[in-house]
Amino acid sequence: MAEDDLDELGPDRTLLLVDDDAPFVSRLARAMEKRGFRPETAESVAEGRAIAQSRPPAFAVVDLRLGDGNGLDVVEVLRERRPDCRVVVLTGYGAIATAVAAVKIGAVDYLSKPADANDITNALLSRSESHPPPPENPMSADRVRWEHIQRVYELCDRNISETARRLSMHRRTLQRILAKRSPK
Repeated sequence: MAEDDLDELGPDRTLLLVDDDAPFVSRLARAMEKRGFRPETAESVAEGRAIAQSRPPAFAVVDLRLGDGNGLDVVEVLRERRPDCRVVVLTGYGAIATAVAAVKIGAVDYLSKPADANDITNALLSRSESHPPPPENPMSADRVRWEHIQRVYELCDRNISETARRLSMHRRTLQRILAKRSPK
């Protein structure tokens, strides 16, 4: 990491990583450590909130959907305990409504997975009020459609019949879509 990038971090380089995907959070912690951060990891909302209460970091990367709740609960605690904390929200289920909610409660950016360590570092250190450059690998139209279907499915508590009704889609068609892997 270049010396000017380390200066950009400032003296407090503490970083909280909250994600329930253990291999991902472990890899991200190692990558962020190489970039000059001092990461601490949590794999649940409860762990993330506890760390945010006792040792509020200067930076945080929080997954939106965790096994025991919503990552925005961790963001709220971080904002209460340390208003200057720069928080980036990550999610595999990108949606405009959740992005707006994340930014309203204090996140500096919102990234869809898969995001790499460079994307996350750039988002954490971005100080400009201008718009970020367009993504180099934007989601395909098929992926956007799949993400939307997944979000509605989750909002309907994984009820296929209700999801199909809300999407004006045949239930069998929806079952086939949900059985497939996500498009690239």
